[in-house]
Amino acid sequence: MEIPVKKNEEYIVDIIDDGFEGEGIAKINNFAIFIDGAIKGEKCKICITKVTSSHAFGRILDIISKSQHRCTPDCSTYKRCGGCNLRHIDYEETLNIKQQKVQNLVNKTLKQKVDVAKTLGMGNPYNYRNKAIYPVGNDKLENIVFGVYAKRTHEIIPLQECKIQKDISYEIARFVVEQMKKFDVSAYNEDNRKGLVRHIITKVGIQTDEIMVILVVNGKEIPHELTIANNIVDEFPNVKTVVKNINMQNTNVIMGNKNESIVGRGYITDVLGDFVFKISPMSFYQVNPVQAEALYNIAIEKANITKDDVVCDLYCGIGTIGIFASKFAKKVYGIEIVEQAIEDAIVNANMNKIRNIDFICGDVEQAFDKLIKEEKINPNVVIVDPPRKGLDNNTINNILKLNVDRVVYISCNPATMVRDLKMMEEKYEIVEIQPVDMFPFTSHIESITVLNLK
Repeated sequence: MEIPVKKNEEYIVDIIDDGFEGEGIAKINNFAIFIDGAIKGEKCKICITKVTSSHAFGRILDIISKSQHRCTPDCSTYKRCGGCNLRHIDYEETLNIKQQKVQNLVNKTLKQKVDVAKTLGMGNPYNYRNKAIYPVGNDKLENIVFGVYAKRTHEIIPLQECKIQKDISYEIARFVVEQMKKFDVSAYNEDNRKGLVRHIITKVGIQTDEIMVILVVNGKEIPHELTIANNIVDEFPNVKTVVKNINMQNTNVIMGNKNESIVGRGYITDVLGDFVFKISPMSFYQVNPVQAEALYNIAIEKANITKDDVVCDLYCGIGTIGIFASKFAKKVYGIEIVEQAIEDAIVNANMNKIRNIDFICGDVEQAFDKLIKEEKINPNVVIVDPPRKGLDNNTINNILKLNVDRVVYISCNPATMVRDLKMMEEKYEIVEIQPVDMFPFTSHIESITVLNLK
């Protein structure tokens, strides 16, 4: 096939579809071009920036005719930050785009005809993130800066505000940087691996207002760390703990494995539904608790759990969804590979006086296998919430062999979700797929799929 476009040349194109990462898609002689910031229905003048054998990339030079859904981004760092890649589109239309994203994958992959439900949006899709991660570094004048990474780079863009994070998170990070300057605490330099503070992380209990501050450092000690921590607490009384996380590795992984509490108890709590949850530095807790509560309630309702049911909660994290399920079920088993998360899950069950739930630390592929083959547990309901890579074949085969009555698949990656559903659709009826907008104005989409044994 002859490639019909050339790098650095200009073209006028019609945007015929929305891509998975919030880009617009055009075609020239059936050759796909992906264009950041373009919206389906627009006509644009573009410049080709990259050409491969199968597709090309372009940037907008001029929007000849605008989509009715285009709006002016309300964020000064939007174009450089890769965080909210749908901020140029009105919110209701982003929900439609996400629904269609899942529907296209379903239509392309599955034999069963399933109409994906409309994406469940937020009433107020702003300042929803309870967790903020700010990289710390130096600018060209060697001033300490914090903010967000520029798209596809590790260049730090200084922030003034962020529309999806809690305002208090930014205020705390700014104060920490002031303390670093006051006490001559250095920022980490990725190029020479020198300097101390790599990231400032905040976690906020949305219902409790408790805040955790985590200082990720390239060393074992922070100069004047107790004074700095106490100053943070004095300035922000809702900060219940300041934790030092040690990460001395040359890695893109944000946090190391060792945490030391400088002040406070080393964790905070939050309320989700009827339950209190302990949140530790390493434990996974949904960054949008408002939508998480809606998602869990939908999942539990659709699972139709009864007092005769044994439920397995795979990839259970700190036990949130298993604890939600426990008040309806006879017995719940939660499996998770992260040891700290399992420790928190056990504490969470005890805090909420739940006696019909057991947590197992291990890789789901092996631990679920052992639970059903050696412990002879035969669940009626399986709830899975895997990472982006989806389920492993062994776990899917175990579900199929067990003839589990109902499966609820919670997914953060619709591509791997439909891949896994394809393996299960011969034996299971796909009753419903409900997208939930956990991350407004980003291209990410969470989905709940309900499967009933045929």
